[in-house]
Amino acid sequence: MTEQLRLMAVHAHPDDESSKGAATMAKYVSEGVDVLVATCTGGERGSILNPKLQGDPYIEENIHEVRKKEMDEAREILGVKQEWLGFVDSGLPEGDPLPALPEGCFALQPVETAAEPLVRLIRTFKPQVITTYDENGGYPHPDHIMTHKITMVAFEAAGDPEKYPDAGEPWQPQKLYYNQGFNKPRTIALHEALLARGMDSPYGEWLERWKQFEQRERTLTTYIPCDDFFEIRDKALIAHATQIDPDGGWFRVPMDIQREVWPTEEYELAKSLVDTSLPEDDLFAGIRNN
Repeated sequence: MTEQLRLMAVHAHPDDESSKGAATMAKYVSEGVDVLVATCTGGERGSILNPKLQGDPYIEENIHEVRKKEMDEAREILGVKQEWLGFVDSGLPEGDPLPALPEGCFALQPVETAAEPLVRLIRTFKPQVITTYDENGGYPHPDHIMTHKITMVAFEAAGDPEKYPDAGEPWQPQKLYYNQGFNKPRTIALHEALLARGMDSPYGEWLERWKQFEQRERTLTTYIPCDDFFEIRDKALIAHATQIDPDGGWFRVPMDIQREVWPTEEYELAKSLVDTSLPEDDLFAGIRNN
């Protein structure tokens, strides 16, 4: 294929790009693929999850700017481009009953309206492949679910000249994937590998929580070999210092065990306008050399 391959990853908040599909993106960057992260919100309402930074008045008062700088650092580490769609973080409502979402936040926008900046970005960047979240958001954060909704609308509308006529020349992406890196087979495999080696596993609680969610098992269609880029993934994730505790559960599985037991990142092919054979080991299967 003589045309430049382009991949767009649509995420809800800064840090999502580094925890979901980051090694895949770094792999494709290394192969010369043009990769763009579209970040829907600024992460303004994200909790400060790193205990070492909690209570810092500067961070609390300037969280939007701090998270922007973290995103800049992660972007450089991964070698990707990145654009903000400009929406305001909805926060993760907690309590029973759940409180109302904040006025003006991303999750309360009309879907058709909120899809327009993404349509514009798709038509400008011209990706053949887009990745995003499934209808559950990967987990039920309102911004993740909204990210799914606007991506589905934008995928269909971007190539239609009658939709969003003021948002640029039409461009039709060829494939749409859901990130499924946090899948049950991977979690069980790593959990059992750690226990078999006499090591503690951070996944026991995860597997218990899984039983609480009455969600169907996702169909994993695409396994991207990217273990050579796991260190880059972790470095990009640690760059989001307010969100990630470098001593936390994310990093408790030794790298050699990760590479031996589960050297891929997984996706679910949601839409394809090209012929492909499942399972795949390439997001551009059916597009390369066509």
